[in-house]
Amino acid sequence: MRASKKNGEESTHVSGAEKLTEKENTDFYAKSLIKRALCHENGVPDFINLKIEEIDNSNILKLNALPVTRIDVETTKEGYLALENLLLENGIKNSEVIFEYFKKTSHMRGAMIFDINSFKNLEKDNKRGVRATCMDSDKLCLDKGKNHFREALILATKVANAPHIVGEICVSDDADYQIGYFASKKSGYVRITKLKEKGDTFGGRIFLYNGKTDFELKETIDFIENKPVIVLGIEDCKNPDKYSFIREGLENLSKNNLLREECEIKEINGQNIKADKNYIMFSSNNYLGFANNKEIKEYSKIILDKFGTGTAASRLVSGTCEIHKELEKSIIKFKGTEDAIVFNTGYCANAGTLSSLFNDGDVIFSDELNHASIIDGCKLSKAKTIVYKHNDMNDLVNKIKHVSFKNGVIVTDAVFSMDGDIANLPKIIEISKKYNLFSYVDEAHSTGVLGANGHGIVEHFNLSEKPDILMGTLSKAIGSEGGYIAGKKVLIDYLRNTARSYIFSTAISYAAVSASLKAFDILSRDNSSVQKLHENIKTFNEELKKININVNSETPIFFITIGDEGKALSASKYLFEHGYFIKAIRYPTVKKNRAGLRITLSALHTKEDIINLCKALKEVICE
Repeated sequence: MRASKKNGEESTHVSGAEKLTEKENTDFYAKSLIKRALCHENGVPDFINLKIEEIDNSNILKLNALPVTRIDVETTKEGYLALENLLLENGIKNSEVIFEYFKKTSHMRGAMIFDINSFKNLEKDNKRGVRATCMDSDKLCLDKGKNHFREALILATKVANAPHIVGEICVSDDADYQIGYFASKKSGYVRITKLKEKGDTFGGRIFLYNGKTDFELKETIDFIENKPVIVLGIEDCKNPDKYSFIREGLENLSKNNLLREECEIKEINGQNIKADKNYIMFSSNNYLGFANNKEIKEYSKIILDKFGTGTAASRLVSGTCEIHKELEKSIIKFKGTEDAIVFNTGYCANAGTLSSLFNDGDVIFSDELNHASIIDGCKLSKAKTIVYKHNDMNDLVNKIKHVSFKNGVIVTDAVFSMDGDIANLPKIIEISKKYNLFSYVDEAHSTGVLGANGHGIVEHFNLSEKPDILMGTLSKAIGSEGGYIAGKKVLIDYLRNTARSYIFSTAISYAAVSASLKAFDILSRDNSSVQKLHENIKTFNEELKKININVNSETPIFFITIGDEGKALSASKYLFEHGYFIKAIRYPTVKKNRAGLRITLSALHTKEDIINLCKALKEVICE
């Protein structure tokens, strides 16, 4: 398969690949190669040429894979010294001349054939070069994606066994891929960790030739381009750098502006924090400021002194303390349900609940923008997951009508964590009742936020009926850590006995439980923090409108879409430089090319904080 696209009058190579296989696998690999061409990082091709040929088995040459070694170097200079030594070991002198010619291979689609005796390149077409084709391994590799190491070793093994070839040098044209290799029958396949600087787009391949006649040159080229070769033992040749796929993964993240780095915080005083310098925090989910509340901290100290730091066992062994039960009673009262169960995190609550409740023959209907913990919970269950369009009740109903199931559930975030919009809970409860489905709502970002008293999405819509399963976290507005499920007693009893993330986790620490307990106590008797948060939301909406940023939210979550990941990082950097702690949100948290700034408000922010932030946003986004 060869794929290309137009670049002015020229055709640019996009992708090339091939596969030697049995006839019965032809259809599978034809589709795989076309998919590879259409989904290549070099772009979408205008033209794909797929050629299928029958090969006589008796004409196939079988070769053992070259042995693999690795040379670690710190600099490009050291890399070329190592390469020079390898050339000498193979009887190849004048390395400086070879290196100069090697640099000229960058523009070639294939490889240069370089005569080590006459110092000439011998291929007829200097743009095309010589292309090593018609080769594969003896083991099927069904739909595992591109494996650079595997493919390079197959090619290197064939070329090293070509008549009159004494060696090969290759460097990738990937700007973030610095590794190159030398290959020969004598030295094997030798990876050299640095043969170019990071960011260098040079890439090329040179075959070192030691023939004498035109016939021998033709013999060499015919073998490289046309001789069918199966390489044996590829699966036994392990990459000598077992961390290579990790390094390559990090390099790809960096290249695509998707590499994440932690920012170490040294002091916290409400929304004012100190890292490398002082910042106002606008990326925290500490919506009510409870994570720094004096009353909560004092109560946690008392409990810490009484019970100690760790619980030392799971809830069902010896990890349940009286304050664990008190917290669950507080959640029951606050949410108005029959019972509740506390997990170590919200992630554990979603993953454990969905995977224990739903199984083969069941169906989970999940909003397309649900949190990762819901998505992973769906994957852990054996139920069929059907994703419906975001907050689209017509699409949800249509998908429910077209599937049969034993048990089913509609699961949704209450407040969606990136955009801050609110689920259509009244309609979801109506639909769930009509089609005899469970309704499951993740209130991670709605408890303490929605409703005049912060009771959440049910209070927000003033509903008399609750969802069947209310999930929430204790790490956002509550200001502590942990997660919970609230609902009927029969549901909670079942989860205590089946949810693996509950059964096999050490119980949440006493200090964290006490912080949550006191937070619910405060919320139940004083809604001033909730009201202040609502005032700040109103102020931010008004100020954004003044600077023509078309973002409006009923919740403390505001997402300003920028698009390009690099531009989002630059905007975040600008805000950091001006004292605002706001991280760029990028793929996979949001879709590719939908990167932006996720700004979250707290009851602790002053009106002046919000007005000044909008001035900075105007400079970085609107100017």
